[in-house]
Amino acid sequence: MAVYDHQEREQIEDLKVWWNQWGGYLLVIIMGILLVILSVQGWRMWNAQRSDAASTLYFALSEAIDSEDATRAKEAMAQLADNYGSTGYAPRAALLYAEALWSADKKDEAQTQLQWVIDRASEDDLKQIARYRLAELLIDQQKYEDALRLLDAKHKPAYEALYADLRGDALFGAGRTDEAREAYQKALLKLSARESGSAYHNIVQIKLDGLGGPIDPIAAVSADISIEKKNP
Repeated sequence: MAVYDHQEREQIEDLKVWWNQWGGYLLVIIMGILLVILSVQGWRMWNAQRSDAASTLYFALSEAIDSEDATRAKEAMAQLADNYGSTGYAPRAALLYAEALWSADKKDEAQTQLQWVIDRASEDDLKQIARYRLAELLIDQQKYEDALRLLDAKHKPAYEALYADLRGDALFGAGRTDEAREAYQKALLKLSARESGSAYHNIVQIKLDGLGGPIDPIAAVSADISIEKKNP
């Protein structure tokens, strides 16, 4: 037993030496890990609370719009923009509110909301939707060059047909007929085979035909052949 007692005392002494040398560093590391864990948990809780509050305001805005309560809708949107602008609910609410303002013929206020989404939204898709809708509003106000500048912004392939079609509207409004024909033709070329023959496809086709048909008939024929191949 004495031998074991001696060995145990040596181990304890070694442990004391090690703790005196490294114990402080170990405590700092443990405290650092605990602080990181607590910070992450706190950040998640804070974000969850903000998301819940923003969600509540978003649905309050939606209900106010449905009930045509302009004052309540304006207050909900102001709170979202001021306090929860970094959440995903704020730009979505702004798009919804802009549509309601446009319907109420409050075009300047609608433009402000759409510009806010373009400037502040973190999701690129929301920015591109806002640009498209703002361009529509500008065309309605006969501000064709301003609309064209918006539509010239970089956008995803999924929006090519929509942007080209609206660009055709702006160009036609500006009296640039040949360029409008090119834009409508591009819109038709960018529409997927699945959309061929759809109501939207037919509307764009009517616009193009109303201006004299394709600028480049060969490209139009190539597009028709491509669609036929995809839909035998």
